[in-house]
Amino acid sequence: MTRTIVAWVPDWPILAAVREGLVTAGQAVAVVQQNRILACSTAARAQGVRAGQRRREAQSLCTELRIVPADDDRDHRLFSPLIDVIESLVAGVQVVRPGLLALAARGPARYYGSEKAAALALRSALLAEGVPDARLGLADGPFAAELAARSTEPWNSPSAQSTSAQSVRIVPRDAAAAFLAPFPVTTLGDPDLATLLGRLGVRTLGDFAALPAEAVRDRFGAAGSHRHALAGAADATPLRPRTPPPDLERTLELEPPLDRVDQLAFAVRQIADDLVESLVARLLVATAIRIGFRDEHGVESERAWLHPRSFRASEIVDRVRWQLSGETRTLGARADSDRGPGLRSAITRVTIVPDSVDALAHHEPGLWGAAPDERVHHALSRVQSLLGHEAVLTAQRTGGRTLAERGALVPWGDRLVSPRPVGRPWPGALPQPTPGTVFPSRHAVTVLDASGAPVHVDERMRLSAAPAGFAPGAGGAARPVTSWAGPWPLEERWWDIPRRRLLHRLQVVDSAGVAWLLVLEGGSWWAEARYD
Repeated sequence: MTRTIVAWVPDWPILAAVREGLVTAGQAVAVVQQNRILACSTAARAQGVRAGQRRREAQSLCTELRIVPADDDRDHRLFSPLIDVIESLVAGVQVVRPGLLALAARGPARYYGSEKAAALALRSALLAEGVPDARLGLADGPFAAELAARSTEPWNSPSAQSTSAQSVRIVPRDAAAAFLAPFPVTTLGDPDLATLLGRLGVRTLGDFAALPAEAVRDRFGAAGSHRHALAGAADATPLRPRTPPPDLERTLELEPPLDRVDQLAFAVRQIADDLVESLVARLLVATAIRIGFRDEHGVESERAWLHPRSFRASEIVDRVRWQLSGETRTLGARADSDRGPGLRSAITRVTIVPDSVDALAHHEPGLWGAAPDERVHHALSRVQSLLGHEAVLTAQRTGGRTLAERGALVPWGDRLVSPRPVGRPWPGALPQPTPGTVFPSRHAVTVLDASGAPVHVDERMRLSAAPAGFAPGAGGAARPVTSWAGPWPLEERWWDIPRRRLLHRLQVVDSAGVAWLLVLEGGSWWAEARYD
């Protein structure tokens, strides 16, 4: 069984809220998720608040209780710097959850001289980072080590100081089963299993571990068998240490600050080359980058850039120039005909961060050289460098109910970030096949019946008569209709009168065999698309 060190920061969601500035230390605070208490502070526990209580029950016990909504992103984001601190001392850290770390004890124990010295070094590092209470446990296996950490006392408590426990508990080798035996079965983290075991008279981990493994597996399945192994300190699940992400961020500090786009583009060439070379050394390429600027007044701006294949150094420099040029248009900054556009405020720092990377092998050129799409990309990128990033647009498919909503124009090289994803269901959308030509503007038409009267749709979504022809709104010759289908209604935002929209779509085929999609809205017909 692997000797394991577990570092536990009690009430981490509370500490994260304090570090975020949402509450102050010492207040009665509770983090709430789905109307139940997820974690509470020491001041709240002193008044009877406990994890798992309903929110109203906790507020009745502590009237001054501050409620903070649970935020998993906040917990992970603020715990990340502590992970970096631990990884600067030891390797092979597994993040169980924010506030709880596990790592193999062998390497740190050999480096620091003993298991206790390694645990004390980790505790001291956490306390130095402003963590008010950090507790560590060391035992055979992560489960026993976590319970050892939870059974310690705060480092600044009188009992801990008198016994020199220092918030570290070490379970001797091969003594984990005896250590776990007195704990209740609720510590296994399975309420249903704990309830059932309690009905059977099995109330401690020692009682559960004493049951035959075959009987437990037959009665409780694989999950129960796993928890039976935990109770007997026989779990052989290995640690899964995380691989620290490589430091790929590149920052350029400018002294003196620069206020010319061309000067800044020239200055960032070196860090762009360095970034691409470091990625290639790791057999990676960047498919998305984030470029940030800070001006001399401390104002920061940032933008993410996407690439259809992968970024080269020259293309990163182009994105820097385009982003700065966009800011000059936005700010209405000065321009110099000889030196190019100028910025309102000089730039003091440039940051380039790869947001998305991919394996280099996926972007190698083909056996016979560059593919045709690669040459197209270089040509269009060259046009962008001359005319601007938004001068070359491509059509991309997006989601929506109407044909006009299903297409969007995006700059070449960018990926569409649409609030209407294609994969989302769109009730009322026109079924396949979709028309080949969608008109950019409305072409007014008049739909006529056999007697020449206009066709309309009544309140029951029925046509007033069978369509016999349709004519352009300007008075052109009518096209006879040989077949038709519909109408299909589309009603959007029926609850919002000012923004409500009601459409009726009709498919018709004229005498020449051409199919059309006609739309009725507000009493007027118009041709939306043609099936080519």
